[in-house]
Parts: sequence; C-alpha cells; structure tokens
Amino acid sequence: MSIVVLSWNTQDLLRDCLASLDAVRGELPLQIIVVDNASEDGSADMVAAEFPWAELLRNPVNDGYARGNNLGAELATAPLLMLLNSDTEVPPGVLPMLRDFLAEHPEHGGVAPLLHHADGTVQRSCKTFPTLGVAFFFDTYFERWFPNNKTLPRYFMADFDHEHSRDVDQPPAAAFLLSRELWESLGGFDERLWLFFNDVDLCRRISERGLKIRYLAEARILHHEGKSTSRFHEMGREWHRNRLAYFRKTFGWRGTLLCRLMSSLRGWEEARKLRRSGAPKEASDRVWQIVKEIWTA
Repeated sequence: MSIVVLSWNTQDLLRDCLASLDAVRGELPLQIIVVDNASEDGSADMVAAEFPWAELLRNPVNDGYARGNNLGAELATAPLLMLLNSDTEVPPGVLPMLRDFLAEHPEHGGVAPLLHHADGTVQRSCKTFPTLGVAFFFDTYFERWFPNNKTLPRYFMADFDHEHSRDVDQPPAAAFLLSRELWESLGGFDERLWLFFNDVDLCRRISERGLKIRYLAEARILHHEGKSTSRFHEMGREWHRNRLAYFRKTFGWRGTLLCRLMSSLRGWEEARKLRRSGAPKEASDRVWQIVKEIWTA
C-alpha cells in the first residue's frame, strides 16, 4: 500500500501522523510518501530528520491540495493508493481492514474509514453529491429564509449517524483508499479544484464508472479536522473559485450562472456586515474583488 501524506504547515500534527504509521508498518508493506507543500514551519526538515524511511517530496511552492496529492501519487508503486491528511492518526488494524474490504468487494472503487475527534465523537463527514439546489441554499440567505428545506439535510446526510457502515456518494479524502490503477485511469484529482471539491469530483467520477464507495465504520481514524485549512487566509476566495469550477464542470452553464449569482448575493451580505461593523472600506473592497473574480473566471 502506498500512502500519500500531504503537508502544509502542520509540523506537530504531521509528526504524530507519521509516528502512528511507523507503529503499524509491520502490519503490511507500506510506502509512505510525504509531500511538503512549501511549509514554513520546518515540516520537511522534521520528516527528513525523524522519519528517514518516508519518501519526502519537497515542493518549492504551495500547489494546493489536488496538485500536491497528484505529485505524491506519481511516486506510488503499490497496487493500492491511500490519500491521508497530515492531521490524522492511524491506529493498529485499520489499514489491513480497509485493504481487505477492497480485496473482497471488487464492485467498490474506494473505501473510507470513520473519522473521529480527539474526544472520540464521530465526525459526520459523508455527503451526497451536491445538486444545483445545494448551490442555491448552502451559505446563502435562502438557507435562513427556508430553514425547513429538504435539500441541505439530504446533502449533509442528516439522517445518517455515521456509526454504521454503508455505501455513500462521497466521504472526505482525509483518509481514502482506492486502487492505484483506478486512480491513474481517472487521472487523479482535477487540479482546477485547487483545495475544495476535488474529492467530490473524484468520487463522482468513480461512481460514473459504475463502482460503489464504502464508508467502513469499523475502521476508525483520528482526525484533527481543519487544522491545515484554517491557517489558509485565502480559504473563502478559494472555496468560491473551486465551487464555481466544480459546478461548471458538472452542470455546465446552469451551474456556472447559479454559482456566480450566489457568490454575488453572499458578497453583498458580507460587505453589508462589514460596513455596519465599521470595518475599513478596504475590507468590503476585498469582498467585491472576489465576486468580480467569480464573474470573470
């Protein structure tokens, strides 16, 4: 099994992640590939010094989540490929469980474990594929105007407790196992989806091959959710860009127009909040710059 661990300024979490993998290396043959996306916290040097058995790729620039994982996957040599975030910790027994599931269920193209917080609570991380209705309601005025809409509960799988195994549309790529052959035939992540929606798009393309994806609740992995993305100051701008790219790719002109309109509405709302709070004009100008970029993208 080849495991790609993408790192960006998460030195302490990355150390814990690799230590957990070191502890289970005897369970099955592992190729650990660490891609450091131009971290500024010494992560790459830490890996080289403390985990010399890991293959380290020092990316001179932060190429984003999709490109970083694609670079790591190019170095993979094992039949199975696992995408693993640097803010995870893998306990004993989980990797063989995921491997065995794929071996025994050829109708499944991928399998993902249950993710839980440090206190043991389960992360409700699986979703259905986003529809145009999701773009209309999520993070807009309409979500508050129509709190009883059925679109968002369906999207977030509100009726699923995540405590049991089942087939799902899309688990997060924080921990996701598939065959390297399938990954390569799909072309890996779509790099237009720089940070967000790349895992959604990957799972959709797996589904379009007629393959299922399994959420395996018996396999549990600790996930310190959002510790890397929360440090990325351009997260809001990138989310709107990537959402537009995904909906354009999936729904064509309808998705493009809807995302542009919803981003404009969200920008108007945010700019109004900033003005009311007395924030400097430059703050609202930055908001409208994002909206402008969405309309010209």
